Amino acid sequence: MTATGIDEAKLEQFMGQFVGDFGAAMTAPLVMIGDKLGLYKAMADSEPVTPAQLAERTECRERYIREWLCQQAASGYVEYNAADGTFRLPPEQAMALADENSPAFIPGAFQLLAAVVKDEPQITERFRSGEGFGWHEHHHDLFEGTERFFRPGYLASLVESWLPALDGVVEKLKQGARVADIGCGHGASTILMANAFPASTFVGSDYHDGSIQAARASAERAGVADRVSFEVSSAKDFGGGPFDLVCVFDALHDMGDPAGAARHVRDVLTEDGTWMVVEPFAGDSIEENLNPVGRIFYSGSTMLCTPASLSQEVGLALGAQAGEQRLTEVLGEGGFSRVRRAAETPFNIVLEARP
Repeated sequence: MTATGIDEAKLEQFMGQFVGDFGAAMTAPLVMIGDKLGLYKAMADSEPVTPAQLAERTECRERYIREWLCQQAASGYVEYNAADGTFRLPPEQAMALADENSPAFIPGAFQLLAAVVKDEPQITERFRSGEGFGWHEHHHDLFEGTERFFRPGYLASLVESWLPALDGVVEKLKQGARVADIGCGHGASTILMANAFPASTFVGSDYHDGSIQAARASAERAGVADRVSFEVSSAKDFGGGPFDLVCVFDALHDMGDPAGAARHVRDVLTEDGTWMVVEPFAGDSIEENLNPVGRIFYSGSTMLCTPASLSQEVGLALGAQAGEQRLTEVLGEGGFSRVRRAAETPFNIVLEARP
């Protein structure tokens, strides 16, 4: 390659972008360290601390803590006061980094990222072979990280806005409905709904046995195991119907045969039942998704979603940026003639599907 035709200003701009990207990537393991060791929680009162004080609080070594704090300050995650050599976690960052019940909690995203990096050699080989790579084959950090990454969004929107956006569903849930949650993972969405609607019963399903075991334990801890059950099954054969409401959260595009799953959902719904399909936010064209949110979802789709679908029968591989039009077509193949966008956030679209 030669420098012929190179726009130096554009090159300099791109190298500046690289510095930002590389710094962000290098920050990821340090966020995980802060999360695992309770460093953020130890600073959650937003009071200034010295490295020695934080080391004492967390039973860690001061030299490591000092270097970690400096990196966090350079990243804008904590503040540094040069006058007295103290560091402070502002309340806004504390909400995002230290409070697991916050709708802005983000460490789970970095845990998910760690799993993706660990599995890179496997996905690289699939680029050559064209084979799929099942969800269950990934590093175990993915399963917990996914729950911790998506739960804040569900905490912020599921009960407060998504369910109320569906015609007549909240009234049914208050009176006592039967609900299925397909691809429930560790059960965060199932348990949130169960806590909000004590008159209803819930069945969560996932083909990954380890996730179902974790979901059952979470239901016990949450005190809802009497109304919530979890089963190991695929989206095309889960049982327990008929259901007044079926939900699938950020999982339809991962399925090998989403149209087949839609047909099964159609079969187990009551006559006036509703299917709530929550998917990553996406436009219908590639150019609409070339933005920071699309960057995240295309990354996840390449490393997780597309390989997962290709590992299953049919292997439709919708991808995480399928868009509303393509999703509606798939739901139509399954027997749902009425599909509308009921709600949206910067990260999700919520479709209401009825026969």
